[in-house]
Amino acid sequence: MDDRTLPFALPDVGEAEIAAVTSAIRSGWLSSGPLVREFEERFATYCGPGLTAVALNSATAGLHLALEALGVGPGTEVLVPTWTFTATAEVVVHVGAVPVLVDVDPVTLAIDLDDAARKVTGRTVAVLPVHFAGQPVDGARLHEFARRHGVAVVEDAAHAFPAASGGVPVGAGPTAATVFSFYATKTITTGEGGMLVTRDPDLARRVRVMRLHGFDRDGFDRYRSDRPAWRYDVVDAGFKNNLTDPAAAMGLVQLARAESMRQRREEIAGRYRAAFAGLPLDLPAPAPEADVHAWHLFVVRLRPDAPVDRDRFIVEMSRLGVGCSVHFIPLHQHTHWRRWLALTDDMFPVASREFARVVSLPLFSAMDDEQVDLVIRTVSKVLQ
Repeated sequence: MDDRTLPFALPDVGEAEIAAVTSAIRSGWLSSGPLVREFEERFATYCGPGLTAVALNSATAGLHLALEALGVGPGTEVLVPTWTFTATAEVVVHVGAVPVLVDVDPVTLAIDLDDAARKVTGRTVAVLPVHFAGQPVDGARLHEFARRHGVAVVEDAAHAFPAASGGVPVGAGPTAATVFSFYATKTITTGEGGMLVTRDPDLARRVRVMRLHGFDRDGFDRYRSDRPAWRYDVVDAGFKNNLTDPAAAMGLVQLARAESMRQRREEIAGRYRAAFAGLPLDLPAPAPEADVHAWHLFVVRLRPDAPVDRDRFIVEMSRLGVGCSVHFIPLHQHTHWRRWLALTDDMFPVASREFARVVSLPLFSAMDDEQVDLVIRTVSKVLQ
């Protein structure tokens, strides 16, 4: 891939974000300070009433700390879809529990709750559904599953901001916690970063303590309260997972642009759907009428009658100047998970079958119409 190739993804960052970060640096608050607190408050308000948001240095940290706060640990199991990034499963291991991998729905590639139900045991304490590509998991079905089996729900919403299921924003449902990602290529970005959202004040309090070495007070409070800065207590063996003020400064600008950027991605997805309708590939399923799709990814699936297979398609697209990617290599096909959990492809028939034909096309809000036209022309050329 050279400088003439359209990348698979680019962050949508402009002068407003640059100015905000510069201002934050000049303020002297280079670690967690007032902008982190403002970002948390505005993000919680954006998601819905009655919510608390805790800013972190990654979505991985958010998933980890959510499980830790729930008391998930040795001797327990957590249901995880095999169709996800490895972080969703690795955090389960980090708290001492065992991830139990679950197959996915053939239409949405999200967790198959019927397969999940078959894998519930007396040790199952939680489920980590992934809102794949920005399409929310069916909230009503998810919450009924959790109620029926008595498990906690921690939503992996790394792809799903802003999004909604059945009119309810992702993050505002009756789950233990929802975790968003602000990685460089996500729907809004702070470079690296994440946000945990919850209705449970005790869970939020525990995550705040554990994100910064187990201190009994935030770093911001240590330098702004009447209590001496040096006077703090370590109440548990915590971690180093806090977000910085310069990152929060970028996040505040991105948050204000979140819906307009989502609308641009939706517009591009609509153009793709119209242009590719006659080609030998299956398009992503449209969102149900009451849902809002974040359109983080546009994942197509090559049909058997396509003139090239998936791997050759990616090579040809790159040769013609368009970068593509694959989301995801299922966890059961990675060496670590396959060996440790004794997994085989036939345990996950849907994910194993669909992996061989999925490809993610460029979709990011900074794309201009000429770049969208390039993708459309190139896909059509390779497949006709």
